[in-house]
Amino acid sequence: MRHALCAFIFLCTAVTLVAQRDRNARVPRKDELPVLDVAEAARIGCERLLQLQEEQGTWTYEGVYSVRGQAPIGYEVGGSAICCLALIQTPGYQEDQRRQQAVARSLAFILEALQHPLMDASFDQGYDVRGWGHTYALLLFLAMDDHGVVPEDLKEEVAASTTWLIETLEDSAIPRTGGWNYSRRGGSLSSGAPFMTAPTLQALFHAGAKGYDISGTVVEEALAGLERTRTASGGYAYSSPEESYNDKTESELTMMHRRPGSVGRMVAVEGTLMLAGRGNLPRLYAAIDAFFTHWDELEVRRQQPRTHIPPYGVAPYFFIYAHYYAAQAIEMLPDELGRDEYRVRLNRILASVQEESGGWNDRVFERSENYGTAMAIMALQMKDLPAIPRW
Repeated sequence: MRHALCAFIFLCTAVTLVAQRDRNARVPRKDELPVLDVAEAARIGCERLLQLQEEQGTWTYEGVYSVRGQAPIGYEVGGSAICCLALIQTPGYQEDQRRQQAVARSLAFILEALQHPLMDASFDQGYDVRGWGHTYALLLFLAMDDHGVVPEDLKEEVAASTTWLIETLEDSAIPRTGGWNYSRRGGSLSSGAPFMTAPTLQALFHAGAKGYDISGTVVEEALAGLERTRTASGGYAYSSPEESYNDKTESELTMMHRRPGSVGRMVAVEGTLMLAGRGNLPRLYAAIDAFFTHWDELEVRRQQPRTHIPPYGVAPYFFIYAHYYAAQAIEMLPDELGRDEYRVRLNRILASVQEESGGWNDRVFERSENYGTAMAIMALQMKDLPAIPRW
């Protein structure tokens, strides 16, 4: 009993110290900017998404990777699913026929695209982004079911595709080291990417909460992989190989694995580990603190060419991603420790990078404004979105 009480007191003290430290953290000077009206920003963002929808019903994410000069099917499916998620989770969807019609067109495309040979559970050579399509299509189908907005004539197909996506993600998980990665140049020795593993685990948590059968082995291996990325100096490894990084100090780490280079993924990692009962509040606060403190390392790469550039190897595609998962992490904090303050900080920095169109884009590619806008308006509305199910 005495040991349990001491542990509790230590945890409370640690949380308080982290919270106090965070209030003094270096934050981008955005105080001169007004706080975005969330409802209005979301309305404008949804309107922008409707304008950006492509002819075949897609919202294609575009990056440097292509297949025969075209955006890969995984980007088409993943980008479309993310935009659909934003449209259905923004208030007013049930009364908005334009949004409903846009989602219906995209849903028809996604269901058909999942039958494409490049969307099965295999992996093509060393780099393959189909897993992004699997993860976000699964998140979309689960959310549509939660909101009761699956079209009646497609319910059976969506349910069957949901089961297929779960099985496909389990089949495509990396053995031993656990998790998922879009780059597997190591073949059978590849390791998971926390950037991809965290959202995929969240999709499986959600499916499990809805009664789908989920492989405990696949989940536990992936969670162990995330845990191995933590470093002694507060950074997070870019991948999760068999060797744990937990004891590695700053001098033993490459720049990419140090804290400033980790802020695009650490909030996703710690938030996901919290959902699985493997995190704690001091670590979650530290991740959020680091996101705000080192935000400049994300901003300096926003809308820049190429990907992993020295010194920290931060890629532009970490930018909006980090804001979305920082918003998630913030909502896991207790009310009394400043959750509202964090929301305002996140709101202000998103306001500082909003496009004149009313959307958001962290890439040099015009098409990627659809993804950026969808993720940003969901981040702004995170407190009103359904809580992420726990494992």
